[in-house]
Amino acid sequence: MKITVLMENTAISPEFTAEHGLSLFVETDSTRFLFDAGQSGAFADNAQRLGVDLKSADFAVLSHGHYDHGGGMLRFLDRNRRAKLYVNQNAFGIHRNAAGRYIGLEPMLAERGRLVRTGDECTIAPGLTLSTCNQLPRPVPTDPGGLTEQVGEFLLPDEFLHEQYLLVEEHGKRILFSGCSHKGILNILHWFRPDVLVGGFHFMKMDPQLPEDARRLEEAAQVLLGHKTLYYTGHCTGEAPYAFLKARMGERLMPLTTGQKIQI
Repeated sequence: MKITVLMENTAISPEFTAEHGLSLFVETDSTRFLFDAGQSGAFADNAQRLGVDLKSADFAVLSHGHYDHGGGMLRFLDRNRRAKLYVNQNAFGIHRNAAGRYIGLEPMLAERGRLVRTGDECTIAPGLTLSTCNQLPRPVPTDPGGLTEQVGEFLLPDEFLHEQYLLVEEHGKRILFSGCSHKGILNILHWFRPDVLVGGFHFMKMDPQLPEDARRLEEAAQVLLGHKTLYYTGHCTGEAPYAFLKARMGERLMPLTTGQKIQI
């Protein structure tokens, strides 16, 4: 499997655009697909610089209904006229951040053709499965961090029912793609037990200089190490939390950065 990072918060060189967002182009033995599309169309410009042909993608997946993952999907659908886009049926809700700013998807995306609105589980092809795990208990409590979803007149804490994960099973390995892991990276590991996990941990609001945050990060590092998983992370993990985890996890934790190519 080959993974090309088309968008991430950082970049390997100034020739690539970096923004708060995530976009990955994945090539397996049997298919090619786009996983998320950043917050703008800049991921497509990076793809061109990297020699990635977006028209060759067989399908695309949107991990959840936030702008920094789905903002570029309209450009993808304009560039690729055949690929289906797999998006959860809850993704087009009204999502806001702690300040009340709308952070959801562009409404026009909901009107486009080739959208496959997924439920709690969807098999795209043999060895390619999307799951929300909405029906499973969360052993580790999660904090929405002020993120909300508007339901009628009310703003309620977001339960992230719109977040889905893509499991790829190939050559005896389980490779899991998670956009932001809002339901808790430790819960996700418990549910899937993958050999490789690629995606954000959503630790960015944690400050390792604060004792309570340092304790939580230390506990997370030990749990992560307790699984036989290789991790590639960035975006919403946060630079300081990543450095803290890296010091403890070594080669078991690797970065994601725009322009990077990963061979699994």
